[in-house]
Amino acid sequence: MNNVNYRIFIDAIRAVHPQYIIQKYIQVKEDAVTIAGKSIKSNSSTKLIVIACGKASAAMVLATEHILGNLITDGVCITKYSHALPLKKIEIIEAAHPYPDENSIKAGGIVSDKVSSLSENDFVLLLLSGGASSLMADAPDGCTVEDIQQLNKLLVNSGATINEINIVRKHVSRLKGGHLSKLIYPATVISLIISDVPDNTLEDIASGLTVADPSTYENVFQILQKYNMLSKIPSTVFQHLNKGRTGLIEETPKPGSKYFSKTFNTIIASNQSALDAATVSANKEGFYVIKLPKQLPGDTMQTAIKISNYLSEYNGGLPVCFLWGGETTIHVTGNGIGGRNQHLALCILHELNKNRNRPERFTVLCAGTDGTDGPTDAAGAIISSEMLEKNEISNDSTQSFISEFNSYTFFKMHGGLIHTGPTQTNVMDIVIAVIDK
Repeated sequence: MNNVNYRIFIDAIRAVHPQYIIQKYIQVKEDAVTIAGKSIKSNSSTKLIVIACGKASAAMVLATEHILGNLITDGVCITKYSHALPLKKIEIIEAAHPYPDENSIKAGGIVSDKVSSLSENDFVLLLLSGGASSLMADAPDGCTVEDIQQLNKLLVNSGATINEINIVRKHVSRLKGGHLSKLIYPATVISLIISDVPDNTLEDIASGLTVADPSTYENVFQILQKYNMLSKIPSTVFQHLNKGRTGLIEETPKPGSKYFSKTFNTIIASNQSALDAATVSANKEGFYVIKLPKQLPGDTMQTAIKISNYLSEYNGGLPVCFLWGGETTIHVTGNGIGGRNQHLALCILHELNKNRNRPERFTVLCAGTDGTDGPTDAAGAIISSEMLEKNEISNDSTQSFISEFNSYTFFKMHGGLIHTGPTQTNVMDIVIAVIDK
């Protein structure tokens, strides 16, 4: 069964790979360029700048270069370490994720330089994918990269939603929260976006680089207070945010601003795209497919309980394949090694081990479509009924690893880690659960 889950997972990833989707949105006919339905008049005086950022950005640029070739004037691609690909025209920079580093700050400066003096006849093609919030960063006056790193670590490990995390990020940046559109204006910006956020909310993807931001500095303080971070953030960051709250620093560009009059954003792939492909794949494997209508919600442990109960209470036909997509939230308190997908898989295993009504034969895969799960070399993990049949795994044992947030070590000991390497795409996480006959 393990191989079946993995095959379905790989088919889902393939469906949202830039190699297959970029060509649907960029066409060239006799030097007439059309991007996402918008025509670009290309001539000797018109600049076409390509800016790409995210875990899928190298593959997005590679496909774009193949189509546009010498029509590209200039550009830069920022991706995660070990995700670079050989590009012909575009400079590539590797930076850190999930926390920014010096290269992230460097990349933010390069992007600003390339787009801040364009004319109204110029165009920027922005290729965005998950991870861009960390990979391309900048620091407010008086703040260091270490300050921004500390802030991001607090946010990521706080249990805050991606929307809440990005509201904070937008207010410590001169690029995020619509500021990039402000820099590009009066040139036109066309964004092709691989979504890695629930409901494909544009303002949350890459912290809304080219999207009007309705949130405020006051909202930032509310979020920091909610998650008890206000006294933990660096003093330089607090001072910056306080200046914003008191009106000494201008707010992010708001809805209705002229800076978005020449901005066009298009989502070209999402978690739903991957789930649709997974459905087709599972059907071909002979499974009846149940695709759950709601995305993976909330806390990782609570989600594990819901999935465990769902599998244990199922009394329909077999074999069956259940599909979930999205991202859970995890509040890390232990000192172990793992990621939210490995933690989710371990929690599901723990709950099924306690449940006497669990399915006799099951397999559950929890993995990130980007091939990375937390600060590990794994994409996620697979659990199965076979693991429990060996009687080597006790509830006390799994609870200990869960409490220490040490899922990677558990799966390294017992098997189940998924290694794909960088997939060059990113549409959040997928859970594929199979109950066999």
